[in-house]
Amino acid sequence: MLKKEFSFELVTLDGTARLGKISTPRGIIDTPAFMPVGTQGTIKGIFTDDIIETNTQVILGNTYHLLLRPGIEVLSNFAGLHNYMNWQKPILTDSGGYQIMSLSKFNKIDVKLGAIFSSHLDGKKIILSPEKSIQVQKSINSDIIMVLDECPKLTSNKKILSKAINVSTQWAERSKVEFGNDKSKALFGIAQGGLYKDLRIESIEKLKEIKFNGYAMGGLAVGEKQSDMFKILHETTCYLPKNKPRYLMGVGTPSDILGAVNEGIDMFDCVMPTRSGRTGLAFTWEGKLNLKNSKYQRDKAPLDENCHIRQLNKYSKSYLNHLIKSNEMMASMLISLHNIYFYQQFMREIRRNIKEGTFRTFYKKYINLFD
Repeated sequence: MLKKEFSFELVTLDGTARLGKISTPRGIIDTPAFMPVGTQGTIKGIFTDDIIETNTQVILGNTYHLLLRPGIEVLSNFAGLHNYMNWQKPILTDSGGYQIMSLSKFNKIDVKLGAIFSSHLDGKKIILSPEKSIQVQKSINSDIIMVLDECPKLTSNKKILSKAINVSTQWAERSKVEFGNDKSKALFGIAQGGLYKDLRIESIEKLKEIKFNGYAMGGLAVGEKQSDMFKILHETTCYLPKNKPRYLMGVGTPSDILGAVNEGIDMFDCVMPTRSGRTGLAFTWEGKLNLKNSKYQRDKAPLDENCHIRQLNKYSKSYLNHLIKSNEMMASMLISLHNIYFYQQFMREIRRNIKEGTFRTFYKKYINLFD
């Protein structure tokens, strides 16, 4: 029976790798978990029913983009994104903080007002305050809501990073007030601090004082070396509460995920599976395959003979190579679906190995396979 309130249970540890279970009124999320990204309310190129078939338990939507299109009036009319896109499992929404960085030429920061955007669609002025971000996410009817934060670009300038922590902390406090006491949903804080251990710890401690249902690491996977990301996680993840889910935002490749699980992270999201699918890149248990390569022109084998979703196991690499070279949209649809399927199988195997105490063996086998 599903619980009426959000909760998290840490089931077991294998070293620092964690096996857990998030309970929401809309379903269970087994962790470590990967969330496919549905920025506009769709996982690009994939039917919702097929996403369900991959055993995906939670997806991600984006506050900024859904605010622009279709807008909160439309979403409220459907009682949220779940009904709108025919997805009845949990949804986590980014707050719009990432767009403060990625669309920096279209916005400026005002600590009191929030992020002031000129819409990248039509130039219309949009003020996304911490309060507004929470209101939009509630209109989306998100199950896991993120606080609005300032996510700086990759920098070694501690003044810039310290300023982002101060702004993000103030906004986190305001987000918590606006969120209120809805126990059916969760509110996650977001730690900043770049690659500096002292700044990360400072940010984490400030968020712990405010108290959240979960804690995210932001401002990583923004151009730094993978080894640097793993290093800062190794140095600081231990400061996050043990009894709350830990979310590494915007990550990543299978090896990124595997290395971060090794440092105690529970949740991930990334556009990688579908973006790669649109460029002919497939993730498999043998590593990454560039299906544009002419060596697959006569390859009769499927990407995964065990994948029966949309009968993917009946499409040869040769056929996929042909679709790509013919610029057929079906190529990106089939490869993107395969990649989401693979990612969820990969997460299932991570969870199984943590449960059985064999995670380190699994880690050593696959950590360098996807470089």
